[in-house]
Amino acid sequence: MNEAQNCHSERSEESASQRCAEKKQIPRATAPLGMTPFGLFPGLAQFPLIFFQSLLLFLCVLCAPASVSSVLSFSLLSSPESEKPEWCRPLPRPEYKSLERVLASDPWFEVYKVAPGVFAIYEPHQAEETISYLIVGNKQALLFDTGMGIGNIRKVATQLTSRFVVVLNSHTHNDHVGGNWQFNFIYGMDTSFTRASAKGSREDAQAEIAPDQLCGDLPKAFNPKTYATKPWKISRFIHEGFKINLGGRTLEVLSTPGHTPDAISLLDRANGLLFTGDTYYPAPIWLYRPETNLDAYVNSVKRLAALAPQLKLVLGAHNIPIAQPDVLPRLADAIQAVRSGQGTVKPEGDGKALHTFGGFSFLLAAARKE
Repeated sequence: MNEAQNCHSERSEESASQRCAEKKQIPRATAPLGMTPFGLFPGLAQFPLIFFQSLLLFLCVLCAPASVSSVLSFSLLSSPESEKPEWCRPLPRPEYKSLERVLASDPWFEVYKVAPGVFAIYEPHQAEETISYLIVGNKQALLFDTGMGIGNIRKVATQLTSRFVVVLNSHTHNDHVGGNWQFNFIYGMDTSFTRASAKGSREDAQAEIAPDQLCGDLPKAFNPKTYATKPWKISRFIHEGFKINLGGRTLEVLSTPGHTPDAISLLDRANGLLFTGDTYYPAPIWLYRPETNLDAYVNSVKRLAALAPQLKLVLGAHNIPIAQPDVLPRLADAIQAVRSGQGTVKPEGDGKALHTFGGFSFLLAAARKE
Protein backbone atom coordinates (compact mmCIF):
# COMPACT_ATOMS: atom_id res chain seq x y z
CA MET A 1 0.00 0.00 0.00
CA ASN A 2 5.88 3.46 -0.95
CA GLU A 3 5.07 6.40 0.79
CA ALA A 4 3.58 4.39 3.67
CA GLN A 5 3.95 0.64 3.97
CA ASN A 6 0.90 -1.53 4.39
CA CYS A 7 -0.02 -5.10 3.74
CA HIS A 8 -3.17 -4.71 1.76
CA SER A 9 -5.02 -8.02 1.84
CA GLU A 10 -6.91 -9.58 -1.01
CA ARG A 11 -8.96 -12.75 -1.36
CA SER A 12 -6.36 -15.43 -1.81
CA GLU A 13 -5.56 -19.06 -1.31
CA GLU A 14 -2.17 -18.05 0.10
CA SER A 15 -1.38 -17.71 3.78
CA ALA A 16 -1.32 -14.27 5.33
CA SER A 17 2.48 -14.40 5.56
CA GLN A 18 2.84 -15.19 1.86
CA ARG A 19 0.34 -12.51 0.88
CA CYS A 20 2.17 -9.87 2.88
CA ALA A 21 5.66 -10.42 1.51
CA GLU A 22 6.11 -6.76 0.59
CA LYS A 23 6.00 -5.79 4.26
CA LYS A 24 9.25 -7.57 5.14
CA GLN A 25 7.67 -8.85 8.32
CA ILE A 26 9.92 -10.49 10.90
CA PRO A 27 9.15 -13.18 13.49
CA ARG A 28 8.31 -12.13 17.00
CA ALA A 29 11.40 -11.62 19.14
CA THR A 30 12.20 -14.20 21.77
CA ALA A 31 14.83 -14.27 24.50
CA PRO A 32 17.97 -16.27 23.53
CA LEU A 33 17.95 -19.61 25.28
CA GLY A 34 21.33 -18.99 26.89
CA MET A 35 20.03 -15.92 28.68
CA THR A 36 16.93 -17.50 30.22
CA PRO A 37 16.83 -19.32 33.59
CA PHE A 38 16.58 -22.65 31.76
CA GLY A 39 19.54 -21.79 29.58
CA LEU A 40 21.60 -20.71 32.59
CA PHE A 41 20.63 -23.81 34.61
CA PRO A 42 20.01 -26.74 32.26
CA GLY A 43 19.88 -29.27 35.10
CA LEU A 44 17.54 -27.30 37.28
CA ALA A 45 14.99 -30.08 37.75
CA GLN A 46 17.33 -33.08 37.78
CA PHE A 47 19.11 -33.23 41.19
CA PRO A 48 18.66 -31.38 44.50
CA LEU A 49 22.37 -30.51 44.78
CA ILE A 50 22.45 -29.00 41.35
CA PHE A 51 19.29 -27.10 42.20
CA PHE A 52 20.87 -25.41 45.23
CA GLN A 53 24.09 -24.68 43.36
CA SER A 54 22.10 -23.13 40.57
CA LEU A 55 20.00 -21.11 43.00
CA LEU A 56 23.17 -19.76 44.62
CA LEU A 57 24.55 -18.77 41.23
CA PHE A 58 21.33 -17.01 40.36
CA LEU A 59 21.37 -15.04 43.61
CA CYS A 60 24.95 -14.01 42.86
CA VAL A 61 23.86 -12.70 39.50
CA LEU A 62 21.18 -10.63 41.21
CA CYS A 63 23.88 -9.15 43.43
CA ALA A 64 26.10 -8.32 40.47
CA PRO A 65 26.75 -4.75 39.34
CA ALA A 66 23.87 -2.95 37.69
CA SER A 67 25.42 -3.24 34.23
CA VAL A 68 25.34 -7.05 34.45
CA SER A 69 21.92 -7.44 36.04
CA SER A 70 20.35 -4.98 33.61
CA VAL A 71 21.53 -7.06 30.67
CA LEU A 72 20.00 -10.17 32.23
CA SER A 73 16.71 -8.49 33.07
CA PHE A 74 16.45 -7.08 29.55
CA SER A 75 16.81 -10.58 28.14
CA LEU A 76 14.42 -12.20 30.58
CA LEU A 77 11.66 -9.64 30.10
CA SER A 78 10.90 -9.19 26.43
CA SER A 79 10.09 -5.63 25.43
CA PRO A 80 6.56 -4.95 24.20
CA GLU A 81 8.13 -3.18 21.22
CA SER A 82 9.97 -6.38 20.26
CA GLU A 83 6.64 -8.20 20.13
CA LYS A 84 5.20 -5.90 17.47
CA PRO A 85 5.21 -6.92 13.81
CA GLU A 86 7.53 -4.69 11.82
CA TRP A 87 4.67 -3.04 9.91
CA CYS A 88 3.07 -1.56 13.02
CA ARG A 89 6.17 -0.14 14.72
CA PRO A 90 5.94 3.24 12.91
CA LEU A 91 2.33 3.70 14.03
CA PRO A 92 0.64 6.03 14.68
CA ARG A 93 1.25 7.63 11.31
CA PRO A 94 2.25 11.30 11.63
CA GLU A 95 -0.31 12.41 9.05
CA TYR A 96 -3.09 11.79 11.56
CA LYS A 97 -1.80 14.49 13.90
CA SER A 98 -3.28 17.20 11.68
CA LEU A 99 -6.73 15.60 11.59
CA GLU A 100 -9.60 16.17 14.02
CA ARG A 101 -10.02 13.01 16.05
CA VAL A 102 -13.45 11.96 17.30
CA LEU A 103 -13.84 9.61 20.25
CA ALA A 104 -14.95 6.17 19.02
CA SER A 105 -17.27 3.90 21.00
CA ASP A 106 -15.23 0.84 19.97
CA PRO A 107 -11.46 0.90 20.71
CA TRP A 108 -10.74 -1.24 17.63
CA PHE A 109 -11.34 1.91 15.54
CA GLU A 110 -9.99 5.42 15.38
CA VAL A 111 -12.34 8.02 13.94
CA TYR A 112 -11.34 11.29 12.28
CA LYS A 113 -13.46 14.09 10.87
CA VAL A 114 -11.81 14.70 7.50
CA ALA A 115 -14.38 17.09 5.96
CA PRO A 116 -17.74 18.55 6.99
CA GLY A 117 -20.09 15.61 7.51
CA VAL A 118 -17.40 13.06 6.59
CA PHE A 119 -15.76 10.68 9.08
CA ALA A 120 -12.86 8.34 8.36
CA ILE A 121 -13.22 5.14 10.39
CA TYR A 122 -9.72 3.70 10.60
CA GLU A 123 -8.59 0.24 11.74
CA PRO A 124 -4.96 0.67 12.86
CA HIS A 125 -4.67 -2.64 14.71
CA GLN A 126 -4.72 -4.88 11.64
CA ALA A 127 -2.22 -4.92 8.79
CA GLU A 128 -4.74 -3.79 6.17
CA GLU A 129 -5.18 -0.46 7.98
CA THR A 130 -8.54 -0.28 6.27
CA ILE A 131 -10.42 3.02 6.20
CA SER A 132 -14.20 3.20 5.81
CA TYR A 133 -16.06 6.49 5.41
CA LEU A 134 -19.30 7.66 6.95
CA ILE A 135 -20.82 10.43 4.80
CA VAL A 136 -23.69 12.24 6.48
CA GLY A 137 -26.52 14.12 4.77
CA ASN A 138 -29.58 15.87 6.14
CA LYS A 139 -31.87 12.84 5.73
CA GLN A 140 -29.64 9.78 5.74
CA ALA A 141 -26.00 8.72 5.83
CA LEU A 142 -23.92 6.39 3.69
CA LEU A 143 -21.16 4.12 4.95
CA PHE A 144 -18.64 3.60 2.17
CA ASP A 145 -17.19 0.20 3.14
CA THR A 146 -17.61 -1.63 6.44
CA GLY A 147 -14.06 -2.76 7.14
CA MET A 148 -12.76 -6.04 8.49
CA GLY A 149 -15.71 -7.12 10.59
CA ILE A 150 -13.50 -7.41 13.67
CA GLY A 151 -14.86 -4.42 15.59
CA ASN A 152 -18.47 -3.24 15.71
CA ILE A 153 -18.59 -0.63 12.95
CA ARG A 154 -22.36 -0.30 13.18
CA LYS A 155 -22.03 0.83 16.78
CA VAL A 156 -19.49 3.44 15.72
CA ALA A 157 -21.64 4.68 12.82
CA THR A 158 -24.74 5.05 14.97
CA GLN A 159 -22.69 6.95 17.53
CA LEU A 160 -21.63 9.42 14.84
CA THR A 161 -25.10 10.00 13.38
CA SER A 162 -28.74 9.39 14.30
CA ARG A 163 -29.70 9.21 10.61
CA PHE A 164 -30.49 5.96 8.83
CA VAL A 165 -27.26 4.45 7.47
CA VAL A 166 -27.09 2.71 4.09
CA VAL A 167 -24.01 0.81 2.90
CA LEU A 168 -22.13 0.90 -0.39
CA ASN A 169 -18.81 -0.89 -0.90
CA SER A 170 -15.89 0.46 -2.90
CA HIS A 171 -15.43 -3.18 -3.96
CA THR A 172 -16.11 -6.49 -2.29
CA HIS A 173 -12.77 -7.82 -1.11
CA ASN A 174 -13.11 -9.17 2.42
CA ASP A 175 -11.37 -6.26 4.16
CA HIS A 176 -14.07 -3.86 2.94
CA VAL A 177 -17.27 -5.84 3.57
CA GLY A 178 -16.71 -7.40 7.01
CA GLY A 179 -19.47 -5.42 8.69
CA ASN A 180 -22.01 -5.50 5.86
CA TRP A 181 -24.15 -8.09 7.62
CA GLN A 182 -24.90 -5.62 10.42
CA PHE A 183 -26.84 -3.24 8.16
CA ASN A 184 -30.35 -3.40 6.76
CA PHE A 185 -29.81 -1.73 3.40
CA ILE A 186 -26.86 -2.42 1.12
CA TYR A 187 -26.27 -1.23 -2.42
CA GLY A 188 -24.25 -3.54 -4.66
CA MET A 189 -22.80 -3.26 -8.13
CA ASP A 190 -24.56 -5.52 -10.60
CA THR A 191 -21.64 -7.92 -11.23
CA SER A 192 -21.06 -11.63 -10.76
CA PHE A 193 -18.03 -10.81 -8.61
CA THR A 194 -20.24 -8.87 -6.19
CA ARG A 195 -22.75 -11.71 -5.99
CA ALA A 196 -20.03 -14.25 -5.27
CA SER A 197 -18.47 -12.06 -2.58
CA ALA A 198 -21.83 -11.63 -0.85
CA LYS A 199 -21.76 -15.32 0.06
CA GLY A 200 -18.98 -14.61 2.58
CA SER A 201 -15.73 -16.43 3.32
CA ARG A 202 -14.07 -18.00 6.32
CA GLU A 203 -10.61 -18.78 4.96
CA ASP A 204 -9.91 -15.25 3.78
CA ALA A 205 -10.98 -13.80 7.12
CA GLN A 206 -8.89 -16.22 9.18
CA ALA A 207 -5.76 -15.21 7.27
CA GLU A 208 -6.30 -11.64 8.44
CA ILE A 209 -5.85 -12.46 12.14
CA ALA A 210 -2.55 -14.34 11.98
CA PRO A 211 -0.17 -13.01 14.68
CA ASP A 212 1.92 -11.04 12.20
CA GLN A 213 -1.22 -9.27 10.97
CA LEU A 214 -2.20 -7.76 14.31
CA CYS A 215 -0.93 -4.71 16.16
CA GLY A 216 -2.30 -4.77 19.69
CA ASP A 217 -5.16 -6.74 21.17
CA LEU A 218 -8.29 -7.99 19.45
CA PRO A 219 -11.60 -6.75 20.92
CA LYS A 220 -12.66 -8.57 24.08
CA ALA A 221 -15.92 -9.77 22.56
CA PHE A 222 -14.22 -11.02 19.39
CA ASN A 223 -13.95 -14.79 18.88
CA PRO A 224 -11.04 -15.61 16.54
CA LYS A 225 -12.14 -19.23 16.18
CA THR A 226 -15.45 -18.29 14.59
CA TYR A 227 -14.26 -15.23 12.70
CA ALA A 228 -15.47 -15.16 9.11
CA THR A 229 -16.69 -12.67 6.55
CA LYS A 230 -20.40 -13.19 7.06
CA PRO A 231 -22.79 -13.33 4.12
CA TRP A 232 -24.90 -10.27 3.43
CA LYS A 233 -27.97 -9.44 1.37
CA ILE A 234 -27.79 -6.92 -1.45
CA SER A 235 -30.86 -4.69 -1.21
CA ARG A 236 -30.51 -2.98 -4.57
CA PHE A 237 -28.18 -3.51 -7.52
CA ILE A 238 -26.78 -0.35 -9.08
CA HIS A 239 -24.70 0.71 -12.09
CA GLU A 240 -22.39 3.44 -13.34
CA GLY A 241 -23.80 6.93 -12.80
CA PHE A 242 -26.23 5.96 -10.04
CA LYS A 243 -26.83 8.86 -7.66
CA ILE A 244 -27.63 8.62 -3.96
CA ASN A 245 -29.38 11.60 -2.39
CA LEU A 246 -28.55 11.86 1.30
CA GLY A 247 -30.47 15.11 1.71
CA GLY A 248 -28.47 18.22 0.89
CA ARG A 249 -25.69 15.98 -0.41
CA THR A 250 -25.62 13.83 -3.54
CA LEU A 251 -23.11 11.06 -4.17
CA GLU A 252 -22.41 9.81 -7.68
CA VAL A 253 -21.18 6.28 -8.41
CA LEU A 254 -18.26 6.07 -10.85
CA SER A 255 -17.49 2.60 -12.12
CA THR A 256 -13.70 2.27 -11.88
CA PRO A 257 -12.95 -1.41 -12.50
CA GLY A 258 -9.45 -2.80 -12.55
CA HIS A 259 -8.54 -3.70 -8.99
CA THR A 260 -11.73 -5.78 -9.07
CA PRO A 261 -14.57 -5.99 -11.60
CA ASP A 262 -16.92 -4.23 -9.16
CA ALA A 263 -14.55 -1.46 -8.04
CA ILE A 264 -16.12 1.99 -7.85
CA SER A 265 -15.22 5.49 -6.78
CA LEU A 266 -17.70 7.81 -5.12
CA LEU A 267 -17.90 11.46 -6.15
CA ASP A 268 -19.32 14.22 -3.96
CA ARG A 269 -19.20 16.76 -6.76
CA ALA A 270 -20.62 19.72 -4.84
CA ASN A 271 -18.02 19.40 -2.08
CA GLY A 272 -15.07 18.38 -4.27
CA LEU A 273 -14.55 15.01 -2.61
CA LEU A 274 -13.54 11.80 -4.37
CA PHE A 275 -13.53 8.49 -2.49
CA THR A 276 -11.28 6.13 -4.46
CA GLY A 277 -11.47 2.81 -2.61
CA ASP A 278 -8.49 0.67 -3.66
CA THR A 279 -8.01 2.39 -7.00
CA TYR A 280 -5.74 4.75 -5.08
CA TYR A 281 -4.26 4.63 -1.60
CA PRO A 282 -0.80 5.79 -0.43
CA ALA A 283 1.01 2.45 -0.46
CA PRO A 284 1.79 -0.34 -2.97
CA ILE A 285 -1.43 -0.83 -4.92
CA TRP A 286 -2.29 -4.50 -5.34
CA LEU A 287 -2.98 -5.43 -8.94
CA TYR A 288 -1.88 -9.05 -9.15
CA ARG A 289 -5.02 -11.01 -8.28
CA PRO A 290 -6.88 -13.08 -10.91
CA GLU A 291 -9.83 -10.68 -10.80
CA THR A 292 -7.58 -7.70 -11.63
CA ASN A 293 -7.69 -6.21 -15.13
CA LEU A 294 -4.73 -3.89 -15.78
CA ASP A 295 -6.15 -2.34 -18.94
CA ALA A 296 -9.34 -1.48 -17.09
CA TYR A 297 -7.31 -0.11 -14.17
CA VAL A 298 -5.34 2.25 -16.41
CA ASN A 299 -8.55 3.54 -17.99
CA SER A 300 -10.13 4.05 -14.57
CA VAL A 301 -7.16 5.98 -13.23
CA LYS A 302 -7.06 8.18 -16.32
CA ARG A 303 -10.74 8.92 -15.82
CA LEU A 304 -10.17 9.95 -12.20
CA ALA A 305 -7.13 12.04 -13.16
CA ALA A 306 -9.33 14.11 -15.45
CA LEU A 307 -11.47 15.04 -12.43
CA ALA A 308 -8.52 16.46 -10.45
CA PRO A 309 -9.22 20.14 -11.28
CA GLN A 310 -12.71 19.80 -9.79
CA LEU A 311 -11.56 18.22 -6.52
CA LYS A 312 -10.50 19.41 -3.10
CA LEU A 313 -9.60 16.07 -1.51
CA VAL A 314 -8.96 12.48 -2.54
CA LEU A 315 -9.86 9.88 0.08
CA GLY A 316 -8.37 6.39 -0.25
CA ALA A 317 -9.25 3.19 1.58
CA HIS A 318 -6.01 2.30 3.38
CA ASN A 319 -3.28 3.77 5.59
CA ILE A 320 -3.95 7.52 5.36
CA PRO A 321 -7.35 9.04 4.58
CA ILE A 322 -6.57 12.20 2.65
CA ALA A 323 -4.47 13.21 -0.34
CA GLN A 324 -4.36 16.20 -2.63
CA PRO A 325 -6.03 15.95 -6.06
CA ASP A 326 -2.75 16.25 -7.98
CA VAL A 327 -1.96 12.71 -6.85
CA LEU A 328 -4.35 11.38 -9.51
CA PRO A 329 -2.62 12.59 -12.70
CA ARG A 330 0.69 11.52 -11.21
CA LEU A 331 -0.79 8.08 -10.48
CA ALA A 332 -2.00 7.82 -14.08
CA ASP A 333 1.46 8.72 -15.37
CA ALA A 334 3.10 6.21 -13.04
CA ILE A 335 0.99 3.18 -13.97
CA GLN A 336 1.35 3.93 -17.68
CA ALA A 337 5.12 4.25 -17.26
CA VAL A 338 5.27 0.95 -15.40
CA ARG A 339 3.28 -0.79 -18.10
CA SER A 340 5.69 0.54 -20.72
CA GLY A 341 8.61 -1.02 -18.84
CA GLN A 342 9.89 2.01 -16.94
CA GLY A 343 10.79 2.18 -13.26
CA THR A 344 12.32 -0.38 -10.94
CA VAL A 345 11.17 -3.96 -10.46
CA LYS A 346 11.70 -6.05 -7.35
CA PRO A 347 10.52 -9.65 -6.81
CA GLU A 348 7.98 -9.86 -3.98
CA GLY A 349 6.99 -13.37 -2.98
CA ASP A 350 5.85 -16.15 -5.22
CA GLY A 351 4.66 -14.92 -8.60
CA LYS A 352 4.61 -11.21 -7.74
CA ALA A 353 6.81 -8.20 -8.45
CA LEU A 354 6.82 -4.69 -6.98
CA HIS A 355 7.06 -2.01 -9.68
CA THR A 356 8.01 1.49 -8.58
CA PHE A 357 7.93 4.73 -10.54
CA GLY A 358 7.60 8.38 -9.58
CA GLY A 359 6.90 7.68 -5.92
CA PHE A 360 4.15 5.12 -6.63
CA SER A 361 4.35 1.36 -6.23
CA PHE A 362 2.25 -1.37 -7.82
CA LEU A 363 2.27 -5.03 -6.86
CA LEU A 364 1.79 -6.91 -10.12
CA ALA A 365 1.87 -10.50 -11.21
CA ALA A 366 5.45 -11.38 -12.16
CA ALA A 367 6.21 -11.92 -15.82
CA ARG A 368 6.14 -15.57 -16.76
CA LYS A 369 9.47 -17.13 -17.57
CA GLU A 370 9.68 -18.64 -21.02
